[in-house]
Amino acid sequence: MTTPPTRATWALVGAGLVLVLGVTVAGGRGASGLDATVTAWIDGALGGRPALLRSMVLPTEPVVLLPLLAIVVLACALGRRWDGVALAVVGVAVPVALNTWLLKPLFGRTKADYLAYPSGHTVSTVATLTVLVLLARPGTARAVAAGAGAVVVLVAGAGLVGLGYHYPTDVVGGVCLAVAVVPALSSLTRHLAPARSDGSPPAGTSSGSPPAASPR
Repeated sequence: MTTPPTRATWALVGAGLVLVLGVTVAGGRGASGLDATVTAWIDGALGGRPALLRSMVLPTEPVVLLPLLAIVVLACALGRRWDGVALAVVGVAVPVALNTWLLKPLFGRTKADYLAYPSGHTVSTVATLTVLVLLARPGTARAVAAGAGAVVVLVAGAGLVGLGYHYPTDVVGGVCLAVAVVPALSSLTRHLAPARSDGSPPAGTSSGSPPAASPR
């Protein structure tokens, strides 16, 4: 049976793809061949439907993402999952800041005179969805969260391209950045903010006192 990729693996692969794509499109002001092909396909399927396209990108807007994050923070705080609170905050803030202040100016790819790579809409959306996946209970809940998140990203990404906000490679770069940064941060938050700090007694005791000797 194959072993699932670790969070470190996701981080390394995502970071590598961000850099490779970034170098490829750095300083560009137009679509690459792949961008043009994917954009033409999206335009052919969804062109002339601006209302539909706007609804597709709605999950990338702060009016949706910020309340969702607030709910996650509140739920984690009520459950005393302080690692979850920390991840919900830094897991989105850090990749967004890294993208805005470092990567976009570094790669300098523009579309309509604004920096476009990686897509900021995509980074914030995928970072939020990745936080939800990592906080979900392992097993069915996590698999469902990951599947639903993938669908949201595909739909929103097509909308961003169809509306002319981004090239497809901008969207892919945004996905890779979030997938690289959030799992790495989750490893840190688990150490900086333990999952529980409610004074629970150590395992094997009922009140924190040493366990009684076992009868022989």
